[in-house]
Amino acid sequence: MKTPSHALGLGISGLAALLFLVAGHLDPAAEPVPDRDHRDTVFQDALRMLREGRQTFRFDTFGDEEFWGGTLRLHEAIAGAAHGGVGPGLSPVDALAAGLKVDQEALSRGLLNLIKRGRVDLNDPAVTLELLRRDAVVGVTGFFDTEDRLVSLGIQCALCHSTVDDDSAPGIGRRLDGWANRDLDVGAVVNLSPDLSSVADLLGVAESTVREVLTSWGPGKFDAALLLDGLAFAPGGGSGATLIPPAFGLAGVNLHTSTGWGSATHWNAFVANIEMHGKGTFIDPRLDDAEQFPVAAANGFGHIRNDPDLVTSKLAALQFYQLALVAPAPPAGSFDPLAAQRGDELFGNKARCAECHVAPLFTEPGWNLHRPEEIGIDDFQASRSPDRGYRTTPLKGLWTHARGGFYHDGRFATLDQVVDHYDQFLALALTAQEKADLVQYLLSL
Repeated sequence: MKTPSHALGLGISGLAALLFLVAGHLDPAAEPVPDRDHRDTVFQDALRMLREGRQTFRFDTFGDEEFWGGTLRLHEAIAGAAHGGVGPGLSPVDALAAGLKVDQEALSRGLLNLIKRGRVDLNDPAVTLELLRRDAVVGVTGFFDTEDRLVSLGIQCALCHSTVDDDSAPGIGRRLDGWANRDLDVGAVVNLSPDLSSVADLLGVAESTVREVLTSWGPGKFDAALLLDGLAFAPGGGSGATLIPPAFGLAGVNLHTSTGWGSATHWNAFVANIEMHGKGTFIDPRLDDAEQFPVAAANGFGHIRNDPDLVTSKLAALQFYQLALVAPAPPAGSFDPLAAQRGDELFGNKARCAECHVAPLFTEPGWNLHRPEEIGIDDFQASRSPDRGYRTTPLKGLWTHARGGFYHDGRFATLDQVVDHYDQFLALALTAQEKADLVQYLLSL
C-alpha cells in the first residue's frame, strides 16, 4: 500500500523537528537540564571533596599540637605569665606585626565593630587568647582546658599559604586561601618558644644557633630543607630560607615546588609530617641519601609511620581543594593594557619566554625542571633537592606575590630585574621599551 505524499511530507517534517530538538539537547553550548548536576554523583563527590579539602587546609593540625604545644611549648609564650604561661605573652599588635592574620568572618559583628572603633585593647595578650578561642587566627588552633586555659597549640596549611584582604584593618579581613603570606615571619614566631632544645638536638647544634638561624629568615621566608640537610646558610653567607610560594594556580602543573620535589600531594605529605610535625605516613627513599640529606637520613624521615595516621586520609581532598584554587586576576588599573598587549607579542617571540612558560599553564606541560646553568643562576637550592634542578614557575597571579622579591629566594627585587637577567643571560637585546612592555604583560597574567 502506498503512503500518501502529504502524510510522507508530515512524517519527514515531524522527524526533522524531533531531530532538531534532540540536537539542541546534545549541543554542548545548550543550557544544561535543571538539576542535572545535583543528581550527578561525580559532581556531588567533587563538592564533598572541596568542602573536606577546605576544612583540612584551614583547620586540620594533623596532630601537630603534640610538637608545637607539647614539645616547643609555644602556647605558653603566647599566653604569657598572667594567663598560665611564661613571659609577657603575645598581643594582637605583636602577632599582626609578625604577619599572623585574623579571619574577620570568625568574629561576631559586635566584636569586629569594637575592634574597628579602637574599643578593644590590641596590646593585651588576653585578646589574642580570645581570638584563638574563636578560631579567628588564620592557620593556628588553640587548645583550651575545662578552665579555659590555653594548654596547647597547633598549626595548619593556611598559616603560610593564606592571607586576608585587610577589609577591616591591616591583617584583619576575609581569608584568601592559596595566597603566599609574605608578611609572616615564621622564624620570629617559632623563636617565641621557650624551649627549642629538640630542634637543636635534631640538627646537632646549640639552641642559641637555632635561634640565630630562625632570626635570619625574615618575613615571608621558610627553610623547608633545613631539617633534611642542616644547611642553614648559603656559601656566600645568606640565609638558606626561600620565599613562601602561593598554593593557587597549580592545576595542570607537574612539579609544585621551586626545586621540583614532586606534586602537591607529595609536598602536602612531606610538610604535614616533617615540617608541621603531624602524625601520619610519609615515604620517600630519596631521603636515605646520607650525603645529600644527612639529617633526614639519620632520623629516618624517608620512612615515617604513625598509628593512628592522621594525615594520609586527608591528602586526596586537600589536593583536590588546592588544585581548585585558581590564580586571582589582577586588579583593574594595575597594569597598562596596551603595553601588556605589546608584551604578549614579545613574550611569545623575541623574549623567548614562551619556550618554557607555555600558555595557559605558563610552565611546561610535562617535565618542568631545569638545570641551574640553563637559567643562569647558582645551584645552592637546587642541590638541596633530589633532581638538583629548578622548576619553571607558573606565572598566573604573579602580581600577588611581588612582596619579598622574585625567584625562589627573592634574589630579584622587581620584575624589571628578572627581565634584565634574562635579557643579558640569553642575549635577547631587548630595548628599554620592550622590557617595560614585557613587565606589564607579566603583571596582567
